[in-house]
Amino acid sequence: MAAAMAGGKGKKKKWSKGKARDKVDNKVLFTKEQWERLNSEVPKMKLITVSGVVEKLKISGGLARRSLKLLAAEGKIRPVLLSRAQRIYTRNIGEEDE
Repeated sequence: MAAAMAGGKGKKKKWSKGKARDKVDNKVLFTKEQWERLNSEVPKMKLITVSGVVEKLKISGGLARRSLKLLAAEGKIRPVLLSRAQRIYTRNIGEEDE
């Protein structure tokens, strides 16, 4: 009988707060160094996505989207897939059209 009554008197489970992610501090405007890196490094990447540019240059997603549109308009990169959710570009090798 004592064992049956002891079941409800155990310690309560302590819930963890969960793992906190580090807050990233991505820039919303280009510095001169970041602008030069965008124009030199991004056109050489094989797979160019918004998230890849955000990680590489530490800029915000909106700034990365606009800069990729600008590079595509200048002809430095070529769009592969332009959907609502994901934009994929590749480097522009020569002037070949598929």
